Formats: sequence, structure tokens, C-alpha cells
Amino acid sequence: MKEKAGTGGHRHRVEEFQRERERLNKIVMRHASLKIKRFYALDSVAYRKGALPAKTKEMMGLVASLVLRCDDCILYHLFRCRAEGITERELEELVNVGLVVGGSITIPHIRRLYDAWEKMRAK
Repeated sequence: MKEKAGTGGHRHRVEEFQRERERLNKIVMRHASLKIKRFYALDSVAYRKGALPAKTKEMMGLVASLVLRCDDCILYHLFRCRAEGITERELEELVNVGLVVGGSITIPHIRRLYDAWEKMRAK
């Protein structure tokens, strides 16, 4: 996904990411075995409200994704955290936990995370 210059370029990148993710998931589902479909369902259910609020679960997903250094997962959980009403201060603490657990190797991912966050806020 090539990013265009300026805020509009990033907005385009974010929308392109979401469209591409949906498109690829449809392809996977056309080929998916029952085991793969069950895993997708399990993943979806894991982030729903239960003993923990959905917001907390998405925040946990964001930290885990940061530690694992998965940019697609980071961006997805950042979208979800935003939709769940995460605050700037909460994001700052999440990033700090991810950095402490994951180490300095997470810094390039933190850069992209905050770039995406700023562009989402500007939207």
C-alpha cells in the first residue's frame, strides 16, 4: 500500500487497508476449511464484551500486536480501539507497556501506530 503525501494520502491508505482486508478475508473464506472458519469465529468472539469490556480486549490485542510486531494487526486493533473510544492517555500507556515488553525493536511499529492515530484523529 503506497502512501500518498499528506493527511489525505494516509486516509486513503487506511481506507485501502480496510477494503483490502475485507477482500482478502472473502477469498480466504471461499477456500477455508471448517477448522479455519472456526478459528476466524473464535477470533471474532474473543474480542466481544464478556467479563472484560470489548474496549479492554481491543487494547490487549493492540499491545500483543505491537509486541509481535504485526503492522496489519496493530492497525486493525488501533481502528477497533478508536471505535471503542480509547483516549490519548490510554493509548500512551498501551504503547508504553508494548515498548517495555517488546523492547526497542517495537519502535518502528510505534512510529507507524502514532502516524495512523494522528491521521485517524484528523479525519
